[in-house]
Amino acid sequence: MPVTIADIEAARRVIAGQVLRTPMLLAPRLSALTGAEVYVKYENLQVTNSFKDRGALNKLASLTEVERKRGVVAMSAGNHAQSVGYFAAKLGIPATIVMPVTTPAVKVAATRSHGVEVVLDGQTVADAQARCEIIQKERNMTLVHPYDDEKVMAGQGTIALEMLEDVPGLDQLVIPIGGGGMIAGNAIAAKSVNPNIEIIGVEAMLYPAVWNALERGNRPIGGPTLAEGIAVKNVGKLTLPIIRELVSDVVLVDEEHLERAVNAYVTLQKTMAEGAGAAGLGALLAEPARFKGKKVGLILSGGSIDPRILASIMVRELEREQRIVSFRLSIPDQPGVLGIIATRLGQLGANILEVEHKRMLLDVPAKGAKLDVTIETRDAAHAGEIMATLAAEGYEPVRLGHGVS
Repeated sequence: MPVTIADIEAARRVIAGQVLRTPMLLAPRLSALTGAEVYVKYENLQVTNSFKDRGALNKLASLTEVERKRGVVAMSAGNHAQSVGYFAAKLGIPATIVMPVTTPAVKVAATRSHGVEVVLDGQTVADAQARCEIIQKERNMTLVHPYDDEKVMAGQGTIALEMLEDVPGLDQLVIPIGGGGMIAGNAIAAKSVNPNIEIIGVEAMLYPAVWNALERGNRPIGGPTLAEGIAVKNVGKLTLPIIRELVSDVVLVDEEHLERAVNAYVTLQKTMAEGAGAAGLGALLAEPARFKGKKVGLILSGGSIDPRILASIMVRELEREQRIVSFRLSIPDQPGVLGIIATRLGQLGANILEVEHKRMLLDVPAKGAKLDVTIETRDAAHAGEIMATLAAEGYEPVRLGHGVS
């Protein structure tokens, strides 16, 4: 192993007092949702809202005076960038960060706020890495790799030490995988403390790089994902052998379950999680039978999510739960009909969010109209009751959002 438990213990001493020892708390509402006994490690409470602070500080603290004067360069889709920028500024080390152009604006702004140079290049972290390597050679800087680095892995591994001190009897750790630095470091730490604990990795279904490597698969890699923080095409040379040896399985999570996980954290736990940070919970939602009845430790690894994206996720989840429902009614084009329908919806307990008349559609009679209505309901059963009532009263309701425009 390129990293030992002694390295992780040493990293713990280096970061003590500068990186938060985050809380590890039972999450009863997530437990009820998933069927597992869920404990959450809130790494989103770090100063840069991510676990990346641990590895970045441990790496930067290890540099010689000559290396510090030359400066450092890193590539990242956001959280590693912020952590390197923050601690480089504290230590007086010049830093250049290369970020994909697709990085959420909130992460780019947060990185620049630390006074580092930010270069936007490429669509993915892999693209950014190519530019990063050019800058490294041109300026003779030290590369602070986001995952394929012994000091970084050792720093990340301090999370599991804290988790197992707080909850010694965990059956499983479920850990997101991008390049594999977090899961590699934490697998070494966890297995050193409890050889019987099961380590399960989680990748975005659109970026199954580690899954492909382990299973000799050829799933396609790429596409827009909510979990841009783990949207990695290249498997770490140092991390993959550790994952192969210590990780039991890798679960692939689709975009819907990533969205549901982000929404569950904000609505049930009242805490922020980005897509990558919520991937562990996404795995429990996607494959509940695998985790049912187990005592599971989740790392909420990052909370830097774009507010606009978060708002969209919350509304989409309300639509999935049929607490927001859109439908089209067929109505006579006569005065007072809109008022009658509004009154009827009020009597049925619905809150009207949006209304739009459509008279020019070719399937609308010359003396008729279509009325698109979006309402707020209590739940799916309430939505069904409203639709049934409107159908019985002759309005021919058709649900929208399923191929109807």
